[in-house]
Formats: sequence, structure tokens, C-alpha cells
Amino acid sequence: MGIFHKLATSLVKTLPPEAAHKTALRALALGLGPKYACDHDILKTELAGLSLPNPIGLAAGFDKDAQVPDAMLAAGFGFVEAGSVTPLPQAGNPKPRLFRLTQDKAVINRMGFNNKGLDVFAKNLRARQGSPGIVGANLGANKNSTDRAADYLTGLAALWGLADYFTINVSSPNTPGLRDLQGGDALEDLLGRISEARQNLTGDQASPPIFLKVAPDLDFAQIERITEQARTYGISGIIISNTTTARPEHLKSDHKTETGGLSGAPLMRPSTRILAEFYAASGGHIPLIGVGGIANGGDAYIKIRAGASAVQLYSALVYAGPGLAAEICDDLAARLQADGFAHVSQAVGSLTSGQT
Repeated sequence: MGIFHKLATSLVKTLPPEAAHKTALRALALGLGPKYACDHDILKTELAGLSLPNPIGLAAGFDKDAQVPDAMLAAGFGFVEAGSVTPLPQAGNPKPRLFRLTQDKAVINRMGFNNKGLDVFAKNLRARQGSPGIVGANLGANKNSTDRAADYLTGLAALWGLADYFTINVSSPNTPGLRDLQGGDALEDLLGRISEARQNLTGDQASPPIFLKVAPDLDFAQIERITEQARTYGISGIIISNTTTARPEHLKSDHKTETGGLSGAPLMRPSTRILAEFYAASGGHIPLIGVGGIANGGDAYIKIRAGASAVQLYSALVYAGPGLAAEICDDLAARLQADGFAHVSQAVGSLTSGQT
């Protein structure tokens, strides 16, 4: 990351968290973000039919309204996930709702799916049609919806042909009751309806991938059930994981008791454990995307070796800025080469399979 972008990141961090985020988005929209082309052949990745220049993705939450996906692609991310977007605009939860835990390199948020709704999101995606790069849409449900499963179908229909992939987000802890959709019958109903909608929308065309994003607070029985349901209904991959409601005892920062989802460094170990359990449950037959606590190339490498075909990050950008993607890209390529891997795909699940 250049000196200018390091200085800019330091200045932005002096602002309150939500104001800092808005300032960063404005700067990126003006073309002031870092520029980096990740051209390591060892990192080229095929993910559920998507061809990625590298497996380092931007997680949902950073670009809720698909305002700056191309700026983040230009910064070195191999793919960008915009959202979460809900059918209707909503303000989200009362402020303050975003907290830096600086001593812990973590963040707690209770944003509550604040976004401008599908119309604005679709307009922004439509404006970039024909531009290179993979941009996905993370779909959520409105807080006051009487049929939350229907909200996901509305999102699919509105953005079909505009997004390169879709993520069904049933794991945010900040919309009351949303995580109930991860439960047996509720998830069965949701995935069945999504499968039917997908068939209707696809027609004679190939379907874009549809991923499912889950929470880190799951036991192995739940992991096995979700994996089986994902297989049954043709889900293209599973994103592991969203933020956690757990509060590790080792947290030191002043805001550690705030309500919301915890992300950042403290999530690295528990989310990676859950990732490895999903890899074991799926036998490596469902692509997995590892999220939670990634702050450097070593973290990304651990996720990949635990079973992730690709990874995503967001919270670390709060502390390092968007130039972090380039640093991780170079570091990951070097680690793979040092360990004798000819390609990143060879490292996927290698900790489980015993490869070196």
C-alpha cells in the first residue's frame, strides 16, 4: 500500500466508525482508491463456475448499495460481494451501531441491514454492465416482512442477469428471528422455494451460482443438516461465516459488551473450526468460502488449507484500508510457492487431507 493510502487510512480512522465508512466510500467513488492488478497465475481460481483472478474477496457489508464494486476490484480483490440488500429500503437499527474494538482488532456491529433497497442496488449494477470483474449480490430480508423467504425470491428476480452470483444471507444476528431460517424445516422451505425460482428464472440459460451464508454459532449436527440440504437443493457453495454473538473472555476493548455481531481477529479461530467441519461434512464436494478474522496472507492461507476454495474479508479493512487486498494477494502467492504448491487449488483442504 502506498504512502498516500496509508496516510488516508490513518486519517479516516480518526472519525467515528460509521462516518469513516461513508468517507471511505465517497473517496473510492471518486477514484481515490489504490490500484493493484493481482497477476499471480498460482492464484487464479475457479469457484462454482466463476473465473476469479485470485481467491481474495470482499465480504458483504462494506458496499451495501453496490456503489463502488469496481473500485474494490481495482484495489486487487478477486471478487466483490455487495449488499446486504433488502427488497424495500430500510434505515437499520438506531445509532450508534458500529464499534471499533481497536485493542482486539475487531468490530461489533448491529447495523440491521441498512440499505437503499433493490431499486437503487439494481440501478448501480445496471450502470456497470459490461465492466470486467465478478460482483455478487448478498440478499437479505426486510425486518418487518411477513414472509421473509419471499423477500429472497424478490431479490433474485430483481437482480437476475445483473449480479454474477447471489448469496442467501440467513445468518445476520441483527435482524430479529432471521437466523431461525437456518433451522431444519425453515431452511428446507426456503431452499426449496429458491430452487423453484431459480428454475423459473433460468429458462434455457445457465444459472449464476447461488451461495448460502451461515453463522459460526453452529454445532456439528446443524452443519451436517445444512450441508445435506445444500446438496439436495443445488446450492452452489456455502459461505462460512457471518459475525458471531459470542463474546470471548479475552476481549479487552471498551466496547466489548455492545450488542451485535462480533467480527475481526477474534472470529478467526472459531470460524475456521466451523469451516473445517463443513469441509469434513461435505467431503470437499461443495465449494466453501471462508470468512472471519482474515487480516493477512497467513490467515487466508489457513482458511484455504482448512477447506476454503476462496476467502472474503471486511473488518480488517477498518484498520488497514483497501490496500490490504494487494498485500494478502502477494503474501498468499509466496506462501503457496514456498510450500511447493503449483496452484492454490492444490492447497484447498490440505490440512484435513494431510497434504503438505
